[in-house]
Amino acid sequence: MSYSIKCIPGAHITSAKGFLAGAIYAGINSHPPCSLDLCLLYSQVPCRAAAVFTTNRVKAAPVLVCRSRVPSESIRGLVVNSGIANACTGPTGLANAEAMAALAAAGLGVDAAGVLPMSTGVIGRQLPMNKLESHIGSIRLSVQGGADFARAIMTTDTRPKEFGVRVEGPDGAYTICGAAKGAGMIAPNMATTLCFITTDALIELQSLNLAARKAADASFNMISVDGDTSTNDTLLVLANGLAGNGMITGGSKSLAVFQKALGEVCTFLARSVAADGEGATRLITVNVTGARNKKDARLAARTVASSNLVKSAVHGTDPNWGRIVAAAGRSLAELDEHRLSLKIGPVELWQKGKIIDFDLDRVREAMREPEVIIGLDLGLGRGNATAWGCDLSEEYVTINSEYTT
Repeated sequence: MSYSIKCIPGAHITSAKGFLAGAIYAGINSHPPCSLDLCLLYSQVPCRAAAVFTTNRVKAAPVLVCRSRVPSESIRGLVVNSGIANACTGPTGLANAEAMAALAAAGLGVDAAGVLPMSTGVIGRQLPMNKLESHIGSIRLSVQGGADFARAIMTTDTRPKEFGVRVEGPDGAYTICGAAKGAGMIAPNMATTLCFITTDALIELQSLNLAARKAADASFNMISVDGDTSTNDTLLVLANGLAGNGMITGGSKSLAVFQKALGEVCTFLARSVAADGEGATRLITVNVTGARNKKDARLAARTVASSNLVKSAVHGTDPNWGRIVAAAGRSLAELDEHRLSLKIGPVELWQKGKIIDFDLDRVREAMREPEVIIGLDLGLGRGNATAWGCDLSEEYVTINSEYTT
């Protein structure tokens, strides 16, 4: 029997066996997109947990708490609030993050060290602990609560982001699913603002930790909305082993399949974050091929996807392709303009350093698509990479000029 990986229609973070979730409005987020701002995720048995955190030197209090508890063999759940990031809040904020986890643990009937606190929202404000104390215990957990969980973690997002896959193979079947939030302050050097993955797969902790890092590097590390890295960025993967599959271990075929499946979930969620960038109207996909090596391909792809000039041109459907070439040229990737070729959608604009007589209307038509695909062939080797971004609109400025007012 071979392995198969299939998408689960309508998947939630609770689609993996043994996970329950729920959410409530506690009045923490003053502008909730869907009247939910506090949520819980719970596993009926202890989980192996792996995480990748922000590289920003200013780290939010919940990040500091979670870093002290993960990786772990005994995580039972997490508590998340939106509206306030609990970042730049000093010793009081750190104590509040720990208290937030303790409150959730008491309600779940588990040890406080087994619960992870997460926050997202405005920096520099203390959590209203009285609201947490009065609402955490009122959250009702269920399998159906996964949908509410995905909505409760949203800030300026316009829609929830969820995805899941089912893996079947000779050593058993299991599920990997996840929920993410993020629309602004996104140029991650680890993951995205917040992304939570659950799986009922049985996998050793060392392999889970390695798989999480590889998946983040190929997905969330390749997106950019505005070039800013958050203080709260966290990718968390929880594995409770309830699927009953054979243990996934390092160097095995089963680990390679798990890595591929986890990568599909992370890539879908990362693309969803980029597509829902603040004020965005289009997803930008940058495919770089022919780089001298993988590192150069990643540099070029990320730089083009992050360029404000490229983003602005896409928003205005302006085929100003020189901005793309210029961005690639400043990326620090090895580049020879006489070997470089460029396409927007199906239209070739530049071939090995020579201008092509292309149809402007066809290029504009390609730039009006919901996903604008930019293809760069550096003509130097076999390195390739893909990065994702979004266009830059007036609405982005409006959202971020009025965020706290």
